Amino acid sequence: MKHKWLLLVLAAVWIGQGFAQNDRLQRAGRNKDGILKIKKEGFFDGGEEDNDDPVTLDAEVIQIVQAPDLSGGPPEDEDHGDLDADEDTLEESTPETTEPPRELTPEEIKANELFTNAWAMLNATRPNKKAAFGLMQAAADMGHVKAQAKLGWAYLLGSPFEQNITKAVEIFQELANRGDPDSQLGLGFMFATGLGVEASQSKALVYYTFAALGKNTFAQMALGYRYWVGVSVTTSCEKALDFYRQVANSVAEEVSLSGGAAVQRVRLLDEMETPGYNSGILDNDLMEYYQLLAEKGDVQAQVGLGQLHYQGGRGVQQDPQRALHYFLQAADAGNPVAMAFLGKIYLEGSDLVKQDNDTAYKYFKKAADLGNPVGQSGLGLMYLHGKGVTKDYTMAQKYFTMAADQGWVDGQLQLGNMYFSGLGVRKDYKLANKYFSLASQSGHVLAFYNLAQMHAAGTGMMRSCPTAVELFKNVAERGKWGEKLMEAHNHYREGRVDEAFVTYAFLAELGYEVAQSNAAFILDKDEVELFSTNESLVRALRYWGRAAAQGSGTAQVKLGDYHFYGLGTPVDYEAAAAHYRLASEQQNNAQAMFNLGYMHEQGLGMVQDMHLAKRCYDLAAETSPDAKVPVTLALMKLSLVFGLKYFQEGGWQDWVLLLQIDRALGPNWDLYLISCLVATLALLVYLRRPPQP
Repeated sequence: MKHKWLLLVLAAVWIGQGFAQNDRLQRAGRNKDGILKIKKEGFFDGGEEDNDDPVTLDAEVIQIVQAPDLSGGPPEDEDHGDLDADEDTLEESTPETTEPPRELTPEEIKANELFTNAWAMLNATRPNKKAAFGLMQAAADMGHVKAQAKLGWAYLLGSPFEQNITKAVEIFQELANRGDPDSQLGLGFMFATGLGVEASQSKALVYYTFAALGKNTFAQMALGYRYWVGVSVTTSCEKALDFYRQVANSVAEEVSLSGGAAVQRVRLLDEMETPGYNSGILDNDLMEYYQLLAEKGDVQAQVGLGQLHYQGGRGVQQDPQRALHYFLQAADAGNPVAMAFLGKIYLEGSDLVKQDNDTAYKYFKKAADLGNPVGQSGLGLMYLHGKGVTKDYTMAQKYFTMAADQGWVDGQLQLGNMYFSGLGVRKDYKLANKYFSLASQSGHVLAFYNLAQMHAAGTGMMRSCPTAVELFKNVAERGKWGEKLMEAHNHYREGRVDEAFVTYAFLAELGYEVAQSNAAFILDKDEVELFSTNESLVRALRYWGRAAAQGSGTAQVKLGDYHFYGLGTPVDYEAAAAHYRLASEQQNNAQAMFNLGYMHEQGLGMVQDMHLAKRCYDLAAETSPDAKVPVTLALMKLSLVFGLKYFQEGGWQDWVLLLQIDRALGPNWDLYLISCLVATLALLVYLRRPPQP
């Protein structure tokens, strides 16, 4: 009864805020990023500016992640800020008698064991989904709540089971009433998107909030995004910072020496409509070619395949064992890069390769002696943490500096950690910021995380909540759940369009711009069988709007197209021109420039101006080589239209005047003509005379 009473109270509060926010949205003209909002459509879901008082944190309380924990022990619980405080307040306001934990029945113990084994299979280096969900199904049949929730998500996303949204709704509703955070997240997503239930942003917000209180990472991420851009709530930088910080904490804790699997962000629009687009995914033929080269002893191919299997990405799963195989071959040939990566594999260890400090030190030392920065950074890491050697900050700084001087990202990151924490050196926040910034340029997730912590606390710099949120959001989107982007892409390529759309839509709720663009693209192609054509266009318009608000020039152009042609919204040339202008000025988009030129030429949504039209066409050609051919054709048409217009407006009289030769050249015009003809004939005779011997 306690949970139901709280649910009703919070629901009433959030619904009231939602209605108030909708009233504010009708009065809003632009969001905080200056992106045009069309209030009659409301697809930006914007809100008012954040008026929260800034929070100043002491430098000593922020957590800087120095290096991955290689001890193998479980991570310590992190402070989850105001969210934990809210939960504590709820618990204090509704005291209840503490009861001793109930003893589990043999069936419950068996169900827990099945679920644990299934979860281990899913998180293994080489996951076995089919076997894992077989165990999950058995645990769910025994009443295991978490297993049942996982099955609900499998039915919703259509992986590995056949998609069944109705069944997913039934599972989520039953388990959400019992307080399961995963199911509350599922209902929040379904109410937000109107899948299987009637869309309700107020209910979505309630379920997201309860799931976040249950420490659900996805719900925290969804709320962070909503408060950041103002989706059905008032924008609040501080609240977005709080939620994104919690997600980033969990991501940073799980970062390995490899940096985690690369997140492949394939844009369906570019892949399907842009000739020569390179998604970065290696096809089977190319992989087989590299493997053939490696088997024949090509060291570069061996190192490349080793790095590919070690870090993952480009359509290849992480596989430390195969990486070890290729690195050993290259190391035997004396390659220092392979030696250094062997050191990283043995230092970290995995479920396939046993951790071994001595072997790691041996390979790091060989690589470092050959001047390899990866080996130097590895030695520095071992001295920093005392792994297999005596802890020595001086030696650690020496090797990190050698690696950083060669531009190696790990050396830069660890030097930043040492200067921030004062490990063997004097604390220097400016130097820490310098090295973290250098490491972030190479895309290291912990560099983004540490910079976010410094910006959030104002350590060594002016405090900036927006910058901190952007950095924490970057970290959050690099979590292992980013692999679902590739899963959705694979669904789409296999023709499982509904499954691909639902997965992209879920990631879009978490704030992934590329997922928002891809979900909009699928809806735009009218390939989703879940909705009618008109509903698909309306939903696509909303996703394009959210992607455009995050800086996507392509999405901004699409918004202009939708208003120009009246797709999912009434025709509005002025709104179309406004979106094209934003894409042209902010993203330097050639297509937007060309479209503006056409609208200036035709006088659609703006005053007709041939000169401005030509200027826009010229800018499009200068911006993109691909625009040169259409721009040439457009300029030819523009010249023809301009000439006809001039002729129609009175210029034809001058042409008629030229036909009256007596008035134009005088009465002796025939003498002038004969003289010109004689001179021309004489010139021809002179040029064609035979050469003299």
